[in-house]
Amino acid sequence: MSLDQIFAARTQRMKASEIRELLKLLDRPGILSFAGGIPDPELFPTRAFAGAMAEVMDHDGRAALQYSVSEGYLPLRRWIAGHMARLGIACDADQVLITSGSQQALDYLGKLFLSPGDTALVTAPTYLGALGAFNPYEPRYDRLEPRANRAPQDIAQAARAAGSEVKFAYLSADFANPTGETLDQAGREAVLDMAEALDCAVIEDGAYQALRYRGREVPTLLALELARKGDLDACRTIYTGSFSKTLSPGLRVGWVVAARPVIRQLVLMKQASDLHSPSFNQMAVHAVAQSRFDDHVAMLRRVYGRRCEAMLEALGRHMPAGVRWTRPDGGMFVWLTLPQANASDLLAHALAQYDLAFVPGRAFFADGSGDDTLRLSFSCAGEALIDEGMARLGAAIRDLAGGAGGGA
Repeated sequence: MSLDQIFAARTQRMKASEIRELLKLLDRPGILSFAGGIPDPELFPTRAFAGAMAEVMDHDGRAALQYSVSEGYLPLRRWIAGHMARLGIACDADQVLITSGSQQALDYLGKLFLSPGDTALVTAPTYLGALGAFNPYEPRYDRLEPRANRAPQDIAQAARAAGSEVKFAYLSADFANPTGETLDQAGREAVLDMAEALDCAVIEDGAYQALRYRGREVPTLLALELARKGDLDACRTIYTGSFSKTLSPGLRVGWVVAARPVIRQLVLMKQASDLHSPSFNQMAVHAVAQSRFDDHVAMLRRVYGRRCEAMLEALGRHMPAGVRWTRPDGGMFVWLTLPQANASDLLAHALAQYDLAFVPGRAFFADGSGDDTLRLSFSCAGEALIDEGMARLGAAIRDLAGGAGGGA
């Protein structure tokens, strides 16, 4: 007998990430990749971390190498509380939990809320990593459409008809992965109204919130709900944040801000999972955050903002007629909709003929739709490479269309 015959049923819903697989292409010589939504390593604050890590070991090395509390390093939680206050979210350190990246937070939240068959509301498309985190808990998915004016009772009725109940709505409201789009304040208010009517939680993924390049900042969902209720412990919105897109993805430091009862349950999950996130990593991130965060993020906004604009301009020059794309105000992604081609077929052709990689959009849809969409990331390419890449992409699209189309 092979052990895979006695794996739990939930493993049938666990699939390899298409993005993780595509990242392997970065090692292939000559590949021009817009697939990985990863920060540019050339922009990491390596010197700041070198100094911070040395200082941690010199002054607090024993604590850095020892077991610690599951809630996380207290000075870092206090720094995060101050950071959240600047976003309009007044919170205490005991309303903050440190996680090993916000991906771990999503896994914990799926485990916390979802019993098999429960309904999770997600946008279409949505973050692939969120689907990967939620899938093992065997949810039923329904579409979260903040602008569709869909009646909450219709959502609840559909869940009941499936023998289910709605547990949460998940969304990234700022510069979403994969579309790059930002939900306006009216849409955010509508999500909060819907959650109140359904008596469900809201999971707000703030992974890209700091990376705004243009436009006016929109209050977070948690800030809007806190303004309504006046007490974080009365709020149903749960905010997940991360240092991965700003300081370092490799150190795996993220956080959750939520009502105390939620944090207490997540702490129990942390204790059952990995006890606590690495103390050394937390202490180093705290040292760099308190000395460099604002200046470093300002630099990232300038560099990524130029690359975003370069991609939008290159798309205008090189895309055939009928191709549509989003115009993000921040983040790392532009989302394309094709007039005819299947994006998976297009990827195979682009790799074979043009050494070009991107992520087909189907992976981001819980229902398996989206064959005509794809995601591009501009974070790791200079402006000249972006122009070359969009020229190759335009040529590949024309090839599949049999030479039809042209123009911007």
